Amino acid sequence: MSSHLSSSPSQASSSASFEAHAQRARQTAQQQRQLQQAQDAADSREPSKSHDASGGAGAVQAGHHAQPENPLPAQHLKKPGTEADLQLAPRFAAQDYRGSGKLEGRVALITGGDSGIGRSVAVLFAREGADVAITYLDEDEDAQETRRCVEAEGRRCITFAGDVGEPQFCRDAVQRTVDELGGLHILVNNAAFQLHAKSITDLDDARWDMTLRTNISGYFHMARAAVPQLGQGCAIINTGSVVGLQGSAELLDYASTKGAIHAFTKSLASQLLDKGIRVNAVAPGPVWTPLNPADRPADKVAEFGSQTDLKRAAQPEEIAPAYVFLASPCCSSYITGIVLPITGSVGAI
Repeated sequence: MSSHLSSSPSQASSSASFEAHAQRARQTAQQQRQLQQAQDAADSREPSKSHDASGGAGAVQAGHHAQPENPLPAQHLKKPGTEADLQLAPRFAAQDYRGSGKLEGRVALITGGDSGIGRSVAVLFAREGADVAITYLDEDEDAQETRRCVEAEGRRCITFAGDVGEPQFCRDAVQRTVDELGGLHILVNNAAFQLHAKSITDLDDARWDMTLRTNISGYFHMARAAVPQLGQGCAIINTGSVVGLQGSAELLDYASTKGAIHAFTKSLASQLLDKGIRVNAVAPGPVWTPLNPADRPADKVAEFGSQTDLKRAAQPEEIAPAYVFLASPCCSSYITGIVLPITGSVGAI
C-alpha cells in the first residue's frame, strides 16, 4: 500500500523537505538534459557510418523463454530517460521466478528504483517478502509504475524524488524509509548518470562533476547515511559495470566511477566485517534499460549488446536475481567484498 503523510507539524516539515528535494532533483535532471544536448549536437556533426544491426542472428538464448534480440528499436531518449518511453518495454517481471520468503520481513532502499535494473530488483525483493523504498530523479510515471508492481506482489512501497549527489537527501531518504517502513536491512545503490564522449578533451568540468557526484559520491552519501541503521545480517549491494572491469574508450568518466564503485565495495566490506554487514557489487554488461537509449545515438542503440558473446543485451529480469542472492542471508551469508560480473561474455574479468 502507498504511504500518506499526516498533517502533524513534524510530518508537514518532512513533506516540505521532500518537496524541496524533488525540486532540486528536477533541476539536476534539467542539467543532465543540457549536457546531453551538447553531446547530441557533437554527434550530429560526425559523418554517418553504416552499422550492421542484424546481430540478432545467432544470439544465444539460455533461459526459460526467448529474450529480445538485435536489432533493438533505434531510438534516442531525453535524459534521464524514462522506461515508459522505450519502444520495446524492458522485461523486468521475471515471470518464471518464484519467491520463497528469502527476504521476508525485510526493508530495502533502492536508488534509481524507478526503472531498469532497479525496478526489477524492487519487484523480486517484494516477491521474496520485502517492503521497498525507491528513490528517483524526476521520472514520476516510472516510479509510480514500480510502486504499483511492488504493491501487486503484496508488499508496501514508498517513492521519493531527489538527487543522491546531495548528502541531506540521502539522510532524509534513509530516515523516511525507517520511519514509514519500520527499519532498513538492505541498501541497493543503483542510480547512475552516463554520457559518452570520444575524447578526454570533450569532457568538460560540468559533465565530469555530474558523473562523479551521481555515480560514486551518491553511493558514498547513501551508504554513510544507511550504515547506522543496518545491523548484523544486513546487506549493501552496489551496481558496478563491466566497463569498471575493462574500461571504455568513450565512457571515460562513467567507467572511472564504476571502477571506483568496485574498490568502494571491497573497502567498505572490509570496514563492516565486525558488524556482520555484507557489502557486494554486481557488474552487469549491456542491459536494456533507459540508460543507454538516453546516451547513444539511435543507430548505435539498435545494435546495443550485439558485441557480447551471447550477441544480445540482457533484460533487467536476467540481472535482478543476483541482487536477491546477495541480499539474502540464506543464500550468501559467507559472501562479502565480491564484484559479481554478469556480462554475457566469457572472460569478462
